Amino acid sequence: MHVAALHLVPILGAEKSKVPFYIAGGVLVAWALIVSLGLGLRRPDFPGGAGGERAVIAITVVLVIAAASTAVLTSGTSAKTAPVANAAATQTSPTSGEAAPSTTAATPTTSTPSSSSTPAAPTTATSPTATTGTPAPSSSPAAGATTALKLAAEPGGQLSYDTKQLTAKAGKVTITMTNMSPIEHDVAVAQGSKVLGVTPTFQGGSRTLTLSLKPGTYTFYCTVPGHRQAGMEGTLTVSS
Repeated sequence: MHVAALHLVPILGAEKSKVPFYIAGGVLVAWALIVSLGLGLRRPDFPGGAGGERAVIAITVVLVIAAASTAVLTSGTSAKTAPVANAAATQTSPTSGEAAPSTTAATPTTSTPSSSSTPAAPTTATSPTATTGTPAPSSSPAAGATTALKLAAEPGGQLSYDTKQLTAKAGKVTITMTNMSPIEHDVAVAQGSKVLGVTPTFQGGSRTLTLSLKPGTYTFYCTVPGHRQAGMEGTLTVSS
């Protein structure tokens, strides 16, 4: 009985699901033959005006949509019968000539994490934050002199600073930036991709940025979109 069910389930499911598609497709074919051979060839004035043309188009569109809809609705039926057949197959009991399947207890295995793989510390990308007088802890030297630097934006409105080179001694470095340009600017100091500090964006007057820097090469630039690309950047060299 189970074997017979395996053969009958997909056949019955497929026949039942395809009937709407066969009907819709047959009606569409019959309508196409009537329009093309029965009316189109025998009546030269067919469809007989704008009203008849709209009626023919409307009927054709409805039949095409019906055929396409039934095709989509019946396309997944055969795939659904496979789980039914598999369920019926799993319920069949072994015949007298077949040996009962043997069950072997699986031995649980434990996996120990490799000591060589150490998860990397998560990194968070932060946008530049305006700072005034706050040193960067990651670059603070043990001791050093205090260097006061001055920087100014081009007052005529061009996107440039008055210098592209600044030098300082390791230790506390203060950059006072003046912006008398009609355009807002700021100044940021970075080492590689790490921004150590940035002034607020402003127009008119001066702003001060104070950092504690170790010997090395740093970059100063304007963070306003497009200004750095236009040339508002330079190099800050800190010596010991």
